[in-house]
Amino acid sequence: MRRFATGLARGLVPVVLACVAALTAACSEVWNDPYPATDRGRNILYAAFTERPKHLDPVQSYSEDEAGYNAQIYEPPLQYHYLRRPYELVPLLAESVPRPRYYDSQHREVAADAAEVAYGIYDIRIRPGVRYQPHPALARDANGALLYHALSAQDLAGKRRLVDFRETGTRELHAEDFAYQIKRLAHPRLHSPIFGLMSEYIVGLKELSDTLRDADKALAAQGKSGAWLDLAQYPLSGVEVVDAQTYRIKVKGRYPQFVYWLAMSFFAPVPREVDRFYSQPGMAEKNLVLDWYPVGTGPYMLTENNPNARMVLERNPNYHGETYPTDGETADHAARLLVDAGRALPFIDRVVFTREREGIPYWNKFLQGYYDESGISSDSFDRAVRVSVEGEASVSPEMADKGIQLETAVSTASRYFAFNWLDPVVGGAAGERAKKLRQAISIALDWEEFISIFANGRGIAGQGPIPPGIFGFIEGEHGVNPVIYDWTPGGPRRKSIDVARKLLAEAGYPNGRDEKTGQPLTLTLDTTERGPDDKSRLDWLRKQFAKLSIQLEIRGSDYNRFQERVRKGAAQMFIWGWNADYPDPENFLFLFLTQQSRAKLQGENAANYSNAEFDQLYERMRLMDNGTERQAIIDRMIAILREDAPWSFGFHPKDYSLRHAWTGNSKPNQMARNTLKYQKIDTALRAQRRTEWNRVVLWPLGLMVLLFAAAIAPAVIALRRRERAQALPVSR
Repeated sequence: MRRFATGLARGLVPVVLACVAALTAACSEVWNDPYPATDRGRNILYAAFTERPKHLDPVQSYSEDEAGYNAQIYEPPLQYHYLRRPYELVPLLAESVPRPRYYDSQHREVAADAAEVAYGIYDIRIRPGVRYQPHPALARDANGALLYHALSAQDLAGKRRLVDFRETGTRELHAEDFAYQIKRLAHPRLHSPIFGLMSEYIVGLKELSDTLRDADKALAAQGKSGAWLDLAQYPLSGVEVVDAQTYRIKVKGRYPQFVYWLAMSFFAPVPREVDRFYSQPGMAEKNLVLDWYPVGTGPYMLTENNPNARMVLERNPNYHGETYPTDGETADHAARLLVDAGRALPFIDRVVFTREREGIPYWNKFLQGYYDESGISSDSFDRAVRVSVEGEASVSPEMADKGIQLETAVSTASRYFAFNWLDPVVGGAAGERAKKLRQAISIALDWEEFISIFANGRGIAGQGPIPPGIFGFIEGEHGVNPVIYDWTPGGPRRKSIDVARKLLAEAGYPNGRDEKTGQPLTLTLDTTERGPDDKSRLDWLRKQFAKLSIQLEIRGSDYNRFQERVRKGAAQMFIWGWNADYPDPENFLFLFLTQQSRAKLQGENAANYSNAEFDQLYERMRLMDNGTERQAIIDRMIAILREDAPWSFGFHPKDYSLRHAWTGNSKPNQMARNTLKYQKIDTALRAQRRTEWNRVVLWPLGLMVLLFAAAIAPAVIALRRRERAQALPVSR
């Protein structure tokens, strides 16, 4: 016991000092880095995702969650210029933006505005020298034969991932690859969300669908269900391969907006070899399919697909070397968005997407520097953003101290309050009386207040259906809806509620009562909002109608039943929205066409609005190029809508995002999804900030060690004294 106590006493001090030194040194280390140490300092962008992508096959993919990956991998003929506004189409794989040539039924070329146009021809010449990413489907042996196109069950044994195929190959892009993909839109086993629309325009696509369906049934009858359908064996009359670098698309009638579809992944090339490779027996059971492992010519390729945890894009070593834009808006120079003009893309080597199912961990990791950019949830908005009395948004002092920057952009979308044109009270059949009622309600619906309360200020009140960034939208006084707003030196101001009450009285409802019957006016709003979390929004809506002494009944239901009521024209009023498919005013103005009536013709005109003059103007407008004449027609169309008020125009949402100071070349683009290739990372600055923000604070543990040593020291000393006393010789 004596030896133990003595050793403890002698060794206590150096042990304590060593512990303190170790803890002090550890304070400079970053212990909470979620990424491998081997990745530190590398040119990697880190992002998060919440919803797993369902489709990565370009023929089926249409959701925003999927586009974030597909647009980096697949390249269609065209793309949107990264910096210019309004949004402008520019070539990507095509050498130029194709302009259609028009022909009549006798195959004679005619002018675009000719009385008879039977079809239009788009000739698309592709860039030479473009090659696909490395992939097993393109691997060949020494004799030039494809290596993996006759796989047996034994060959597939043990192969679970694409990397299990040892060899990869590539080849040059051909015009026939684009033609093959267009045929895939009609494949009976695939379900393309745009087939219905495209079959109305691309000559022969609907007939090809019927042919392929019959061929698929014949295979099933032969006991070959699921066998490969070689689309190269089935001609499509509306698509012709002219030569190795040129293909031609034939479109029925005039459809100027078709060119916008050529900027979507639906029209990106897919090689026949890839389709054949993935169609082999046993591949689908192992999830070795195009829907899981895409193949493209883009700047990145998918090297890890684990949608429950992580998705990884890596630089395509065969990328064709597109360069950064050399021009943009005037403000882009000051924002340093043109310092890389002319440099080869992409700038980032790798992109790691980590799945975050909850907002708080995502937000905290962003603040720690482990994500390079982040959206802003409602819960984090007040911490992240400050909005001035003028409505200008900026980052909070906390964010500014970290160098975090705010980016805002108005969405190419509209959220609107619709009046059913078929309804006997608020609809068109009620004439002038219903029009004044709709106008009064549109004034009372204070969308500026809604944006402030429920959207954290993230939006701008609509003056019409066309959002900013799209041709036809007008800023300032000339763009204001004069039926609902007055123009003031400070901008548009919603007309007073007294004006709305006067309109209501002129409509035959003074003080919210029918002047003939004396009964209070009661209107019904159909909505999917019905839970306790929706109560505040519904209360707000009731308050808006109460300004006019109108009783509002809320009829809540699930989304399917809500859609059914709208589809049948049974909803008196409802709130809905529209996101642009492409940046053309036609994509918003067609929502008011008589022939697009939802209830009558199952179109996209959910309000079932009808106006003969509007319809006539639309037919002229949709065929025109952007210019002063087209703008004048659009102005008249919007004036008609403002007067008739089939919608209260609601608001255009505003997207807010945050990014760290080490990110560069970031500019919101509401139409383009292939923007990762433009961005860059200052990896040295990121590493420095991560170290500063994530030092482990261990001095409290060192202090605890010292306090512990101080606490046990008296006991050790007392023990040593007792041992010494026992060791003294006894006097005799």
